[in-house]
Amino acid sequence: MDGIVVVDKPQDFTSFDVCAKLRGIFETRKIGHAGTLDPMATGVLPVFIGSATKACDVLPNDKKAYTAQFKLGIKTNTQDIWGEVLESEESEVCEDELIMAADTFLGDIKQLPPMYSAVKVNGQKLYKLARQGIEIERNEREAHIYTLDILSFDEDSQSGEMYVVCSKGTYIRTLICDIAELLGTCGVMTGLRRNESSGFSLENAVTIDKLQALKDSGKLDSAVIATDKAFLCYESVKLDKKRTWLYKNGVALRADQISKKSGTFRVYGNDKEFLGLLSNDTNENTTRRIKNFY
Repeated sequence: MDGIVVVDKPQDFTSFDVCAKLRGIFETRKIGHAGTLDPMATGVLPVFIGSATKACDVLPNDKKAYTAQFKLGIKTNTQDIWGEVLESEESEVCEDELIMAADTFLGDIKQLPPMYSAVKVNGQKLYKLARQGIEIERNEREAHIYTLDILSFDEDSQSGEMYVVCSKGTYIRTLICDIAELLGTCGVMTGLRRNESSGFSLENAVTIDKLQALKDSGKLDSAVIATDKAFLCYESVKLDKKRTWLYKNGVALRADQISKKSGTFRVYGNDKEFLGLLSNDTNENTTRRIKNFY
């Protein structure tokens, strides 16, 4: 079976745990995922099965959307409520101040990756060093915040909820800490749910238990999304029988055999099979294969 399953990841599962579960359900080793979620987070985790695993490194949509809960006045070593408390102070931030501070983080920003993260420095994962009590220098990373809305904020408890649309690689817990620091206090993330990833949303998502139930009833394929659905932002082109044969046998087609336009295309065979992604250059009358899926 080939395709994409959008899993609603449960809390306390790593992304690897989810893949391990699906290997058992789908009875295949060829499974990968896009967009790692921390164990405490829940929500959208696209999982790729069979030939669809080739799509993981060419996904065109890098936007992520999250709903996150937070609390001001607390600092931990992990930047979330599950870590060791390092500081606790009285915070008196009002909602208007919080909204104004959050607005300054819209657009391009830089983040310092937290020590408790899977980022590698000199070949070592930061979280492994952090567990040994080691903190090392690391470089800031660029991120982009498309949307940052404060959904609610209780001034008495100094806790609230925000909605964030951001680029891949953005750390929401770091974002919360940075906003708190701008307000002259500290803060932690207390909950995180991913609503969208790689063009898929919670509307597409199914739980692991649901997948098992579908397997037991012989309907597992109903949860699998066709691989080409991840690339609907690209125009499509259908090859005739001869060009399908040429394409499948590695023959490079000319750009004018694909389209009058330059760009990236979804390529389908004469039998409607999704063959892959192709870059078309009408100026040079050449094509370049980005990825094959047959």
